Amino acid sequence: MGYVESNIDEKTMDLSRARQSLIEELQAQMWYDERISATKDESLKGVLAHNRDDEKEHATLLLEWLRRHDAPLDKELKEILFSNKDLKELWD
Repeated sequence: MGYVESNIDEKTMDLSRARQSLIEELQAQMWYDERISATKDESLKGVLAHNRDDEKEHATLLLEWLRRHDAPLDKELKEILFSNKDLKELWD
């Protein structure tokens, strides 16, 4: 992973590492979904779905790490996630 700036402090680097890893986990889920959709082999579909769901756990763990280390993200997640409000009510 390349950084745009030099002399980045350790906290910023760790946040970038976690965010990039989250992107990669979400991308892996997309690839698995495509492969599941494309194959006709039911056994392979099952294996791919299992692997995709592992990526969901990985993404969730990264999101939780980010929540614990990024106070503004924590605030947004607490306000928006698991809300029963209409989505239009949740943005500024």
